Amino acid sequence: MTKADIVAKISDRLGMEKVDVQATVETFMDEVKNSLEGGENVYLRGFGSFIVKKRAEKTGRNISKNTTIKIPAHNIPAFKPAKIFVEGVKTKVKVS
Repeated sequence: MTKADIVAKISDRLGMEKVDVQATVETFMDEVKNSLEGGENVYLRGFGSFIVKKRAEKTGRNISKNTTIKIPAHNIPAFKPAKIFVEGVKTKVKVS
């Protein structure tokens, strides 16, 4: 599912113009991104949490040059689904 699909489904369900729904969806995504970039987590009860995870410094390998490199500590964005969300997926999606 793409952002366009989400916009179309919300527009059909609520009877709103796609332009208005797209602006709302993009604003929501911008707010989540800005919060995470500011070091602030976003919690959506019943859906999940967008969090900033810290990755420790580690040693990696450059295979093409056969050398060892240090990968510095850094932060990455992550999503942790709510328990009710996980249970819904477990019960409704067939294992393939």
